[in-house]
Amino acid sequence: MADFSKKYGEYLDEFNSYLNKFCSQLKLQPQILDESLKYSLLLGGKRVRPVLALATADLLGLAHEEILDFALAIELIHTYSLIHDDLPAMDNDDFRRGKPTNHKVFGEGNAVLAGDGLLNTAYSTLIKACYKGKNYVSAAEFICACAGVEGMIAGQSADLLHENDISVNESVLNFIYENKTSKLIMAPVVSASILCGGKYFSELKWYARTLGYLFQLTDDILDVEGSFSDLGKSVGKDKTEGKYTAVRLFGLEESKLRADMTCESCKKYLEGIKGDFSFLADFADYVKSRKK
Repeated sequence: MADFSKKYGEYLDEFNSYLNKFCSQLKLQPQILDESLKYSLLLGGKRVRPVLALATADLLGLAHEEILDFALAIELIHTYSLIHDDLPAMDNDDFRRGKPTNHKVFGEGNAVLAGDGLLNTAYSTLIKACYKGKNYVSAAEFICACAGVEGMIAGQSADLLHENDISVNESVLNFIYENKTSKLIMAPVVSASILCGGKYFSELKWYARTLGYLFQLTDDILDVEGSFSDLGKSVGKDKTEGKYTAVRLFGLEESKLRADMTCESCKKYLEGIKGDFSFLADFADYVKSRKK
């Protein structure tokens, strides 16, 4: 995994440099809006989605400059979702990435506006990219669908709706997994395929969908076994708040087994691709074994 870590670091550095440049050019008024947007956006993190976008671009032979604005838009959307998810009306978290959450620093109203601002800026970024041609329009449309009322928002709504359900069933869990988490993991991978005219569309779509399931599975497991020092956020909240999780439905040990099987499924979907997909295969192992 040494080569994987090195390559991941290169992708991460490239995207963070692009993000820092974007933030340096973003000068908003009033100042609290500028500060609250950039506070959450620059807190750090794994940048899973931008890294996936760049890695998929390399697999497909797509120049990074063609995908970076899409990666940026997806990260803006992801960050907005975290700000809103942390609010008292949602998951009521005080910490994110080891730092106080946005609403703890700037207040609930400003946190809502920061999230709204990030989402609108993401869509503005996507619209500007659409002038490049039809494939860019299709990629932007796919990202918006993944983030919208038939994607991430639907998953978040179901997550809230089914808190403290007396019984748990797999169909509801799958709906939450696919929409709340998988859709925004699919966005960077599939949009890269769309920009290349749909190259390996099916293989990459199923890989990313399954990777999203794996990501949420490990999240559920880490909420039981993880630590604040590793995760940078509260642990044990899923059980306290009656969340719909794999651990609640299957138990901890079966959830771990399912994570192993899901990881292998991710890799299987890549086998139909001609090219070096080793980074994406290693990415599945990375997600399964992550501690934060």
